[in-house]
Amino acid sequence: MILRARLVATMDGPVIEDGAVEVQGNKITAVGRWSELRGSNRDRVLDLGECVVLPGLINAHCHLDYTCLRGAIPRPHSFTAWIGAINEWKASLTPDDYIRSIKAGFDEAASYGTTSLANFTAFPRLAARTAPAPLRIWWFAEMIDVRAAVSPAAEYETLRRMSDPLAHFGLAPHAPFTASVHLYRGAAAFAAEDSLLLSTHLAESRDEMQMFRDGRGPLFELMQEIGRPVDDCGRQTPLTLMLQRELLDERWIIAHLNELSVGDFALLTSNPKFQIVHCPRSHAYFGHAPFAFEKLRSLGFAISLGTDSLASNDNLSLLAELRHFHNARPSVSPKELLGMVTINPAAALRHADSLGRIRRGFLADLIAVPYDGDASHALEKIVAFSGKVPWRMIDGVVRA
Repeated sequence: MILRARLVATMDGPVIEDGAVEVQGNKITAVGRWSELRGSNRDRVLDLGECVVLPGLINAHCHLDYTCLRGAIPRPHSFTAWIGAINEWKASLTPDDYIRSIKAGFDEAASYGTTSLANFTAFPRLAARTAPAPLRIWWFAEMIDVRAAVSPAAEYETLRRMSDPLAHFGLAPHAPFTASVHLYRGAAAFAAEDSLLLSTHLAESRDEMQMFRDGRGPLFELMQEIGRPVDDCGRQTPLTLMLQRELLDERWIIAHLNELSVGDFALLTSNPKFQIVHCPRSHAYFGHAPFAFEKLRSLGFAISLGTDSLASNDNLSLLAELRHFHNARPSVSPKELLGMVTINPAAALRHADSLGRIRRGFLADLIAVPYDGDASHALEKIVAFSGKVPWRMIDGVVRA
């Protein structure tokens, strides 16, 4: 099949006018101008018309378990208050509620142009009942061992029984306030055996910083109340604690990293460059400390974007995340912005050689956004697009 469009934004060079992409099976086999590709497959041409074709978007962090909680929790006065509110809601949800929630999340994310998604799930046993998904899912088993021991191997085995050719798997100790050092080390050791991805939440909130650095605050009190040992509190920031215990390396995808001290930045200059995910609109919902994008970028960290869950966001649109981010940082170019939902998350998910660009040999995950202008403004118009994405292809199959 040859796809033809007014423009093709490859994320791998200049935008191509009157562009074309040749797809065979689930791979891109050629990309260029229509005049260069038109002779090779005349009977299988799909002319998408006045639009720009670009790589499918990649959501680097979300929780589809909670799609059903959109608008359910008013903006809280603290992160700890939100934890209490979401736990109350979770107590009222049934397994079927979660399954419907995850499936609704698939459909909504896809409708906004997402073709790959990193999803934390607290319920690996339910995840199999949502297969197959209409997009690529990296399932991260979210693990908490405050009240009971958790086996990373068992969580992984539960996930991998899923029958879905587009599924990938990883392990995610929830956060340093809910996952023990033993769990972090166990997850990392098991992941090394099977080349699994690793992810965690870290330095997300003021409450977390207060807990670890100062040994006080609402999160400290909540954790103490439910029986978590707090002998690791009152001395170091969350990031410093994790780095000094050698719990993080370049394999990890770190969500948030909002609360950082001067000492944290000093440590980051000489430690492994793990991947970082920022969730702009969820960040605004909580009123977290400003995200240190410029400092982290200057230290060589690649930043990807995610939506987080609908318990702290309005929808699952990555383009809306880009616009929110750009409003706060207008100097960031459209190309760099789009790289945060294509190239960077592809690298974070260890698919830099197959996703995030339109390039020969890459997987045929593509979307098309309506556009009738010239190439010079295409990328900024993609970022500005606020509707549902009308056409997408995943793994070489047209899905819309």
